[in-house]
Amino acid sequence: MAEQAHDAGEGAASRSRRLWLKEPLAILAEGAEGGIVVEAGRIAELVPAGASPKAPVDETFDAARHVVLPGLINTHHHFYQTLTRAHPAAIDKELFPWLQSLYPIWGRLDADSLRLAARLALTELLMSGCTTAADHHYLFPDGLDEAIDIEVEEARALGIRVTLTRGSMDLSQKDGGLPPDHVVQDADTILSDSERLIGRYHDRSYAAMVQIALAPCSPFSATKRLMRETAELAERHDCRLHTHLGETEDENRFCEETFGCRPLDYLEEVGWLGPRTWLAHGIHFTTDECRKLGRHKVGVCHCPASNAVLASGFCPVRELTEAGAPVGLGVDGSASNDGSTMIAELRSALMVQRLNYRSASAFTARDAMALATTGSAACLGRPELGRIAVGAQADLALFTLDELRFSGAHDPIAALVLCGAQGADRVMVAGRWRVESGVPLGIDLEALREAHGRAALRFR
Repeated sequence: MAEQAHDAGEGAASRSRRLWLKEPLAILAEGAEGGIVVEAGRIAELVPAGASPKAPVDETFDAARHVVLPGLINTHHHFYQTLTRAHPAAIDKELFPWLQSLYPIWGRLDADSLRLAARLALTELLMSGCTTAADHHYLFPDGLDEAIDIEVEEARALGIRVTLTRGSMDLSQKDGGLPPDHVVQDADTILSDSERLIGRYHDRSYAAMVQIALAPCSPFSATKRLMRETAELAERHDCRLHTHLGETEDENRFCEETFGCRPLDYLEEVGWLGPRTWLAHGIHFTTDECRKLGRHKVGVCHCPASNAVLASGFCPVRELTEAGAPVGLGVDGSASNDGSTMIAELRSALMVQRLNYRSASAFTARDAMALATTGSAACLGRPELGRIAVGAQADLALFTLDELRFSGAHDPIAALVLCGAQGADRVMVAGRWRVESGVPLGIDLEALREAHGRAALRFR
């Protein structure tokens, strides 16, 4: 429970209010055992064990029941796919047949259903301790030209940070690609809208709440021209690049048959091999390719649950990080995960990577947390996020260990991963509480569930 602190003294009204999150049960930061002080949306002070803040505070929050983490950062999602979870047309299929089954169904997407899908996905993420989310929206059937604008509105209403990628597809079945003709756009339309969105929403500031990235979907749905000109546009406007790459052996075969090279060689050919780029999945990279990614500081988003559901394979996280490539974490689309619960994705990463390396010590609970915090922040080019340090943004996720699943847990931080935490008790974004007692502020969960469920019926 929050309680008013002692009188902050004369002059308090002339400065930003200071909130002390006091003496947490555990905190993912050294030298902050006594808590942290939040001021003006940033972390102003780390309080050592047994100490008090150096300057007066205006309010104190007793964090004795809470494990405090940096806000989790989701670096790959498809919000619209919340409408097609566990869909009979796609269950038990691998990526290419899974996509071929769902593309015609996703083609029914309209503005109203996308709005509800985005609202539900963002709410789920926020409740799971996620404070920054990257969405990859590449589907623009007729009438959905303002898809990214809708996502911006929903993110702003919830108060969550976002990197919204203007996804795109211009290589359809008639041209040798995978998606059906009616869900793609031409390159000129895509590039023009990309420039519009950057001009309208892309905030390059330290405390940005909304950023835009550019994201042709994949080698099998985007032309070389679109890839090259998108990279040039991103360079011109200082925004990031994102795409799916190295996800399946089918993709390898497609690139070899279509372009005469492996996917990473293709990425280099079209001018994407650089620190502006982060990739989704990154499963089928050789050791040499991992080294190349590391040399060029290309980021990779590990999507363990999706990779397992679609039987795509294991992301070589250790080889990538040892090579110097940033590696983050993502829940991926809610039709291939099939959820949007970021804290649960940490446990998936732990289990998948231990199976991958056949070693319990090869990947720890804290390694999983590093993917979801500093690793993801590096993928998005946001060093002010994903860490508890003076000057960092006050994006925080507070979890309690009150459920039966945690009884008997001795390491509070590891317990969140090993015992399978599902939701945060409190979430702060930019110094403001956005979730309290497990409930997002300003959202009627029952009404959202009912409206989203109705919208999903048109995708049967």
